[in-house]
Amino acid sequence: MGTSLFTSYRFSCNFHHPKLPSPILHPQSISVADGENQRPLGDLNRRSILASGISLLSTAPLGLHDHCLAAVKQGLLAGRIPGLSEPDEQGWRTYRRPDEKSGGHGVGWSPIIPYVFSVPQDWEEVPVSIADLGGTEIDLRFGSSKEGRLFVIVAPVRRFSDVIGEDATIEMVGPPEKVINAFGPEVIGENVEGKVINMNVAEHSGRTYYQFELEPPHVLITATAAGNRLYLFNVTANGLQWKRHYGDLKRIADSFRVV
Repeated sequence: MGTSLFTSYRFSCNFHHPKLPSPILHPQSISVADGENQRPLGDLNRRSILASGISLLSTAPLGLHDHCLAAVKQGLLAGRIPGLSEPDEQGWRTYRRPDEKSGGHGVGWSPIIPYVFSVPQDWEEVPVSIADLGGTEIDLRFGSSKEGRLFVIVAPVRRFSDVIGEDATIEMVGPPEKVINAFGPEVIGENVEGKVINMNVAEHSGRTYYQFELEPPHVLITATAAGNRLYLFNVTANGLQWKRHYGDLKRIADSFRVV
């Protein structure tokens, strides 16, 4: 093959003294030469990596730190989603938005306050497209071919009110009826009049959450506010999924917390 492909790698993880803190390696920040172009290693599948003669284990002679090498291996394993825990005894996993995850939704906005929720272990993260309903304010998607899907909208509250400051609460945004009428269309793509079959107000650790059930389409929405942002957590399914897995879908929707 000529010159080793390893000479073309760029690592965000630098060699360092063993007494210093280990840097974090993100597979997306590793690139490999492809002709005249540089391609992120995260864009290469396992087959193309092997076909190129690249062996992760052969990085050891280069002096790559063990923690850094482990991070590469972990990043390439299917299903290893940053922020997602291992299954508990019931087969449920908890997702916590990583502190280092990017996402600002507007110049000058503060970092997004992390949120958590739980899903059955067969649910997986789905890539977000700016062409999706909700556009760039969709922060995360998950889905299960068996049970349904979910997405999280994180929107600046000042898009809806100029009088709300940097420590917003959902009560400042408005009562449940106002919130669902204003933001429900962003979730389902149409007016919510006549579709809300249940509304509930819950409090957890001093934060208020509005919970809505819409039908049709079959959607569970949990809304709250924190910092200078509004959070809309949305769980939806088709008719058969709704009928068979309503219990799990409701548990997912009720698990949402901003931490």
